[in-house]
Amino acid sequence: MTEDGADGGARPGDPAAPLAAARASGLVVAGEPLLAMLSGGPDSVCLLDVAVTLGAEVAALHVDHGLRPDSGADADRCRALCERLGVALTVERLDFAGAGNVHARAREARYALAERHAVGDYAAGHTASDQAETVLYRLASSPGRRALLGMAPRRGRLVRPLLAVTAADTRAHCVARGLAWIDDPANSNARFARARVREALLPALREVDGRAERAIAETAAQLRDEQEVLDDAAAAALDRLGGGPAVDAAALAALGPALARLVLRRLAELAAGGPRPLGRGETAALLELAGAREPVDSGRRGGTRALDLGGGLRAVAEYGTLRFAAGPPPAPPEAVELAVPGRARFGAWEVVARAGGGGEVECGAAALGARATVRAWRAGDRMRPAGLGGSRTLADLFADRKVPRELRPTVPVVEVAGEIAWVAGVAVGERFAAGAGDDRVGLSARRAVAT
Repeated sequence: MTEDGADGGARPGDPAAPLAAARASGLVVAGEPLLAMLSGGPDSVCLLDVAVTLGAEVAALHVDHGLRPDSGADADRCRALCERLGVALTVERLDFAGAGNVHARAREARYALAERHAVGDYAAGHTASDQAETVLYRLASSPGRRALLGMAPRRGRLVRPLLAVTAADTRAHCVARGLAWIDDPANSNARFARARVREALLPALREVDGRAERAIAETAAQLRDEQEVLDDAAAAALDRLGGGPAVDAAALAALGPALARLVLRRLAELAAGGPRPLGRGETAALLELAGAREPVDSGRRGGTRALDLGGGLRAVAEYGTLRFAAGPPPAPPEAVELAVPGRARFGAWEVVARAGGGGEVECGAAALGARATVRAWRAGDRMRPAGLGGSRTLADLFADRKVPRELRPTVPVVEVAGEIAWVAGVAVGERFAAGAGDDRVGLSARRAVAT
């Protein structure tokens, strides 16, 4: 084999690499508490030893899932290792009998126990080999850029200090340090898809180039860095479109396919309350839905069209806008009092009154007074919008501003002594609009959480 392994086959492990990588990661800090998740395998044994060497205040957690008849022996070996290294060990026993994805349930249970026992951060011994396995597995089952991001070095209190080294490195470290480990036969059981990636696909890639695992892990790290740039670009584009939840369809399409897809995914995830990938086909269908013209005889007021995206998520096109909705329509929030100046939380909105002006609209301080009420729209509501020369119903104003019907009950309506002063994003009352020489109060409303 050449030095860089280009003639195929796995590169030999470097026993010094784990300690150097953990130190460089900055995730193991001398004098700081760290709970090491200790399965007894070579990666977790290496992690424990490295954390002790780097001077962290280390404790260990071993979870016996009871999935093998001899699993109790693993706990005994972990106890012996911790005694040798001078580390306090907690052992938890769980029962995972029953149907379902046992490995996924076991993983969730381990992390839940680590969250409970950890004083500070808790660490898993995931390596570049695990990262490569994760990326390949996700790429095979879930298209899109996110499949390539792999595992983050930090997720909340969970840290992964060994992502830059391979499984061969952790084994070489254990051999050099005289540390015994346990090989779990389930890791090579071909019944499990992840095991097939580990035992068949990764070795084949190593035959192409011995640096395959590191190359995949480095790709994931670079893409994760670049994802921050893309997230910022999507957030800025969405802000230019008004922040949602409904965005102008023409302005969205003008962003171009890639940026439009990122904005749509962001909106979909806000509505769904969690990750929601969007492929090119779905993006094209959504843009087509938003841009389609409803026939005059459709019988649908406002030309409302919807597309079911599965999982309770739907896209709704109305008045030239596109938005996402999940579950039943949002209920009108309870009315709240707004001190002037001050701020108030109204459902998914934060309404702010600032002395001196600014904000989305400026009102006369005398007309607005010291206190206002923020409430939901009611059928029959009317106001005298500044600049329109007369009284209008809020229903007509909403239609003019193309506010989706489903969202109208959630829009903040600021009322003073029974008179509507401002409807967020729609109109300011004629009597309340600031005039020349008035002391001013700026009103604004920003979406605080997704609905």
